[in-house]
Amino acid sequence: MIQPLIQFQNVFKKFGDQPVLQGTDLSIFQGEVATIIGKSGAGKSVLLKHIIGLIEPDSGKILFRGKPLSEMNNRAKRKLKHKLSYMFQSTALFDSLDIFDNIALPLRERGSFSEQEIHRRVKEKMKQLDLGGIDHKFPSEVSGGMKKRVALARALVTDPEIILFDEPTTGLDPIRKATVHHMISDYQKKFGFTGVMVSHEIPDIFYISQRVAMLNEGRIVFEGTPEEIRNTSDPVVRNFIRGLDTPRDGLTGMPTQLQVEKKFREEVARMLRHKIPFSLVLFKLENLNEISREMGHLAAQTVLINFATQVRNRIRIFDACSRAGQDKIMVILPNTNLKQARMFCAKLANQLKGNEILEVQPYPGFCFTVTVGYEEIKKEETIGNVLASAESIKNSFYEFIVC
Repeated sequence: MIQPLIQFQNVFKKFGDQPVLQGTDLSIFQGEVATIIGKSGAGKSVLLKHIIGLIEPDSGKILFRGKPLSEMNNRAKRKLKHKLSYMFQSTALFDSLDIFDNIALPLRERGSFSEQEIHRRVKEKMKQLDLGGIDHKFPSEVSGGMKKRVALARALVTDPEIILFDEPTTGLDPIRKATVHHMISDYQKKFGFTGVMVSHEIPDIFYISQRVAMLNEGRIVFEGTPEEIRNTSDPVVRNFIRGLDTPRDGLTGMPTQLQVEKKFREEVARMLRHKIPFSLVLFKLENLNEISREMGHLAAQTVLINFATQVRNRIRIFDACSRAGQDKIMVILPNTNLKQARMFCAKLANQLKGNEILEVQPYPGFCFTVTVGYEEIKKEETIGNVLASAESIKNSFYEFIVC
């Protein structure tokens, strides 16, 4: 059995007469992004502050690699603290420091880096997060979205093993929310840090998290994969997720994934009753990360939005489409067999124009690749299984290039 990197065991915490954590059990595994969801005031941020050591539990244990934090000596605690980084909900930037010095602060606090190395690290992170040209500006002189990116740069500048994110997208518009999520996911894959995030951005966090835990009335009432939480029968969890659902995806303007999953279940029932075929098509933008590297994460999200718009404008009135991941769009095609689904993809490929999707090319001659998987649904099965099958190599038998 894999040992958790961080583990809460029966943790209790109250402030005055107000209980916050009431027997919390939680496991966080190395190299994963774990997201904690729950109602406002449920204690999610309090849980994060226990990990970083800002708060100590009244009872229960918090373990790091199997060793209780309460049993660590001061040297071991300092060593652990150097492995942690924290991105606060309010960004917590210092108004008296310019942007460069805000990002450099964690490096200078450690006292083990030369000014040359500090300059190199800070400039590297600023470039990666599209923060060029604002070195000497102060937090009050930049936008809220830019402050978020500055806070993320500061969290990443020490190359930490563990990063705690407290509502990292609060106050951002949909495209910048998606940009921050894409940045977190991209850097987690690149650097391999363990991420622990508090968020209410559903379904967006399902696209970047390996595990999701729900905190309710001081206890973890669900812990599992994003697919498991979407399919759970627990009424508390289901009602919470549905309560956050909106008619339209804020980023693409499409219906949300939850709504399209409902459409899928309706079509399965229709197929079983009347033997009417339907198909699912899954589009994947294969080199979206290349656009991120060459032009920035914001440009990559713009490409996704433009592609989604082209798909949405070309489906029938009774079809349904939504995001199915950071770089995926799925379409439900009622009354459509496999051959017809393939014809739909071929027609779409012929109609797409690069300048309608790529507003600016990363470099001359750049093209992006869209792979397409599709499945005709012939029996009762979950949408998760169909999506996995559509994405598998043996079923991804269509590909087109847009320049």
